[in-house]
Amino acid sequence: MAEPQFKDHFSRLAAQYAAFRPRYPSALFDYLAEAAPSRSMAWDCACGNGQATLDLAERFDAVFATDASAQQVAAAQSHARVTYRVAPAESSGLAAASVDLVTVAQALHWFDLDAFYAEARRVLRANGVLGAWTYGVHRVDEPEIDAHLQKFYSETVGEYWPPERRLVEDGYRTLPFPFPELTPPAFEMSERWSLPKLLGYLRSWSATSRYFQRNAVDPVTPFGELIAPLWGAPDRERVIHWPLGMRIGRKA
Repeated sequence: MAEPQFKDHFSRLAAQYAAFRPRYPSALFDYLAEAAPSRSMAWDCACGNGQATLDLAERFDAVFATDASAQQVAAAQSHARVTYRVAPAESSGLAAASVDLVTVAQALHWFDLDAFYAEARRVLRANGVLGAWTYGVHRVDEPEIDAHLQKFYSETVGEYWPPERRLVEDGYRTLPFPFPELTPPAFEMSERWSLPKLLGYLRSWSATSRYFQRNAVDPVTPFGELIAPLWGAPDRERVIHWPLGMRIGRKA
């Protein structure tokens, strides 16, 4: 059977992705570790540059982290309890019934879901947990700045988002999920960022990269000039929020 085609939207952005992505809350990983049947081993699928991997490594004896992008894996930070491997989500190379927890951070919408769910079910131990989460459009506490950010997202680069982005905006609620589901508490990411940090984050978007490729113009530069008077001193930090959409299930 042919391997599922890998939709690679982020390899060329690996360094920016590693530098400018927000951190997931510690409480999320505490919840997942408590839900897992033990803390022997976790598989962080589509690990990217290791955003979730290192937090898992603080709670599990071993973490197996895979991504289909060699560039993303190369940008990941090493850890004594983490083994990185370049591999598609649908074919991990793990032994059957070998992991307590499978995590998918901000990537489930790219998978061949039937094949991935079969692989997750194969590698999970009895009562093992699959946790997938995503974050959508961020919000800034200052309403006038936030209005410009929403316009940049939906209008300036809006047509450059891939169709799967709609699944992210829906918080994964519309994705099939063939596991008995748990009801997690609400989680969100929150960061205090300067203006340069925010602009770097916008440049790490795949839609922004596509805009630049098509138009040979960086859309973030004029956007930064637009909101600079509203922001104040560039190094002033403002609070930014991302609500998390989650699907958590247990292997029956």
